[in-house]
Amino acid sequence: MSDQKRLFLVDAYALIFRGYYAFIKNPRINSKGEDTSAIMGFMNSLLDVIKRERPDHLAVCFDKGGSADRVEMFEDYKANRDETPEGIKTAVPYIYEILKAMHIPIMVKEGYEADDVIGTLSRQAEKEGYKTYMVTPDKDFAQLVTENIFMYRPVFGGGYETWGIPEVQKKFEVESPMQVIDFLGMMGDSSDNIPGLPGVGEKTAKKFIAQFGSMEGLLANTDQLKGKMKEKVEANGELGLLSKKLATIMLDVPVKFDAKDFELDHPDIEKVKEIFQNLEFRRLTDNFLKTFATEASEIPQTKETLANKTENRLTPKETKSAGSGQFSLFGADPSNESDTETSSVLERKTAETTSHFYQSIASGMATKLFLKNLMNQKSVCFDTETTGLNPLTAQLVGIAFSWETGKGFYLPFPEDKDKGQELIEQLRPFFESETIEKIGQNLKYDIKVLAKYNVEVKGKLFDTMLAHYLINPDMRHNMDVLAETYLNYTPISIETLIGKKGKNQLSMRDVPLDKQTEYAVEDADITLQLKEHFQNELGEANTQKLFDDIEIPLLRVLANMELEGINLDKNFLNGLSEQLNKDIEALERKIYAEAGEEFNIASPKQLGIILFEKMKLVDKPKKTKSGQYSTAEDVLSYLAKDHEIIQNILDFRGLSKLKSTYVDALPTQVDETTNHVHTDYMQTVAATGRLSSNNPNLQNIPIRTERGRQVRKAFIPRNENYILLAADYSQIELRIIAALSKEETMISAFQNGEDIHASTASKVFNVPIEAVTREQRSNAKTVNFGIIYGVSAFGLSNQTNLSRAESKELIDTYYATYPKLRSYMSEQVDFARDHGYVQTVLGRRRYLKDINSRNAVVRGAAERNAVNAPIQGSAADIIKIAMINIFNKLQEGNYKTKMLLQVHDELVFDVYKPELDTIKTLVKTQMENAYILDVPLDVELGIGNNWLEAH
Repeated sequence: MSDQKRLFLVDAYALIFRGYYAFIKNPRINSKGEDTSAIMGFMNSLLDVIKRERPDHLAVCFDKGGSADRVEMFEDYKANRDETPEGIKTAVPYIYEILKAMHIPIMVKEGYEADDVIGTLSRQAEKEGYKTYMVTPDKDFAQLVTENIFMYRPVFGGGYETWGIPEVQKKFEVESPMQVIDFLGMMGDSSDNIPGLPGVGEKTAKKFIAQFGSMEGLLANTDQLKGKMKEKVEANGELGLLSKKLATIMLDVPVKFDAKDFELDHPDIEKVKEIFQNLEFRRLTDNFLKTFATEASEIPQTKETLANKTENRLTPKETKSAGSGQFSLFGADPSNESDTETSSVLERKTAETTSHFYQSIASGMATKLFLKNLMNQKSVCFDTETTGLNPLTAQLVGIAFSWETGKGFYLPFPEDKDKGQELIEQLRPFFESETIEKIGQNLKYDIKVLAKYNVEVKGKLFDTMLAHYLINPDMRHNMDVLAETYLNYTPISIETLIGKKGKNQLSMRDVPLDKQTEYAVEDADITLQLKEHFQNELGEANTQKLFDDIEIPLLRVLANMELEGINLDKNFLNGLSEQLNKDIEALERKIYAEAGEEFNIASPKQLGIILFEKMKLVDKPKKTKSGQYSTAEDVLSYLAKDHEIIQNILDFRGLSKLKSTYVDALPTQVDETTNHVHTDYMQTVAATGRLSSNNPNLQNIPIRTERGRQVRKAFIPRNENYILLAADYSQIELRIIAALSKEETMISAFQNGEDIHASTASKVFNVPIEAVTREQRSNAKTVNFGIIYGVSAFGLSNQTNLSRAESKELIDTYYATYPKLRSYMSEQVDFARDHGYVQTVLGRRRYLKDINSRNAVVRGAAERNAVNAPIQGSAADIIKIAMINIFNKLQEGNYKTKMLLQVHDELVFDVYKPELDTIKTLVKTQMENAYILDVPLDVELGIGNNWLEAH
């Protein structure tokens, strides 16, 4: 390496934004509800630069107040920028605090951008003999590149690339990096709102640079241009020159490069650890400590305080090494690090870098000894390996076990079913032991697989996926994410064993035993470690009781429901499909007649042109980011009452989706063995605590349309000896909000068995309840349910025939009628602002990271969630309690009746006809007494030979 000193200047906001958006699909939210994505992303990048490069000198440069000079030149400079995301705004103070604790200089100057600060410092450092590396992905910095100034660009997928003069010349097709300014000036920059020359894009700008050398050269030779391009360039010459000025990075910012102040110093380890602990950065703490590991002999014994030598520095370095040498960034030879251009910046552990003992168990005596040892354990993590993802059809390939960190065993299963059953019989005492705790990730899958072998998993359960869902409901909960987030560990990818999805993908049975063992036991080992971590966090989040009493017992209930499935009348669906075809074709003919031509109704582009160019239904139609007319549901729904073609299009879409998603798809999802449809209930998807269903999604079957309701006719009892029973909570969300708000008027209406919507209409319209009209009741119903979701006057007017003024008056009257309801809503928002979350009657938390956002739209959404999340979540908790209690009663009574479905506030049962009266009483009693509120819970029961009849 060259002896020439190296300075690294970090473009702070470029890396902060990059880090924030890297986590945009999976934001890092801590237990306080704080979005820490931007902080984590930035610190990962900063530590990566330090580890890779071990710079002599380093500073982080920020913007402050924007560029006063550029705004003065061009008022609209950067005027089109979206407001900075709240997650970035809240991150910056933390980043400042971390940098101070790390003794890294923060370079900032009011009225200047970081680009200008970096440009000025890089030129000053160059004069003092330094090589400067500008750490940024921003292409604008290419104009600053010289023989001693380089761009150090993070690239997608990890690693960095260095741009010197040759790289800039190749990238921009220029002779000198300075010509990048002309290039940017010609083509403009939409992100900074630099106008550029109209009609000049990247290719044209490069052509002009090659031909004329500069903006000035172009403007002096417009006679060589032709046609419209000549006209545009000549007419916009001043705009081009202004754009060039705006694109030029300033080199005269009043900051000073003082080498002593920029030396990379030893951080205040304890202070940084304290900040990271507050932010709940576990992996990042390990990464930080590894980055700044020092040998004891190299730690300076004395420190002296430095004065603040530059006005522009926000904080001086608090301490400085007395010695002149650089401290070691590594505890060992950097050449031994596994860090490569493609490795993760997080330096995660893997099976290859972590000491472990994973062993496969041979048949015979080895298996017997293993089983004896297994039965002596108090708590064991197990993980099944199977031939596929469908537990109803998958066969066991092996089972992994772990009860000690870093150790585990793998018991392979023979392909022969009889021999496999013999082996599972040997394991039966373990699985059916009431005294051994079983740990797993998504245990419901394992329970269903083992049920096919007639083995029940008994005893205490701990599911890491469910535990994490309660701790941090807004994150993803799959094991790979959890391992990387909490253990700084990257597990072996399944794709490395069986390949990617497709016809060439292998079965786990095709994988060599040694690789099966490593993969399977690693899963069990990592899950065991996660359990130890989450066990403490459940207590800290006050969700241990919810975990033990609700989610874990419900896991068993759902496994049984899914295994049972529900009978489906395929013949009925085939007939309904033919009817839908006719209805869809009739709608097509109507739409074509109204449009005056045939077109692809399913094409948003073609539809937009028909509606908004040809038919001109709207003066100023809304457009998408790509520039085409928006034909989204909300846009068309607003126009439907005024234009028949729009309603026909919405009906066409609804029937087409119904046909493809349900009517045609459901028969294909019938299991060949059971002849039932087996939905998969997911406990960890909805942050409110509600269950969701998949394959098929039974909760989204439309019920507001006649055709949608018809789909429910296809769900039938198992045979003529059974009948379907549907039990539905009546207006449970309204009852909950009445109870929680202690609104006496509403409570009284429920206690007296009144029609709550008629009662509300009577009060807000000031008429006797017997005089309430159908329309008044309908409007009151809309407000009753809308209030929970923060309905506005505008929204209410769209849902009713009321004007916006009438809607506002109705909402105001509603709140005046129910004043405690309004107070409760305000209290919920205040609680959320103070604590960062709201909670259900059972303590289930919904974290609201945007509740204090400065952005009114974002904050408003969080405020609405603060009100409705406890209502929705409490309803979800209550029906879960009911499901658990009913399931237990059915088990205890050894009834033939089975609980089949849970859809929103409804439960569906396949009832053995001789048990009907008993089951109706049992279900109604358990549901209405699942949780005692000040308002009685009411359950409506219905029976029928199909789900629609019962509902």
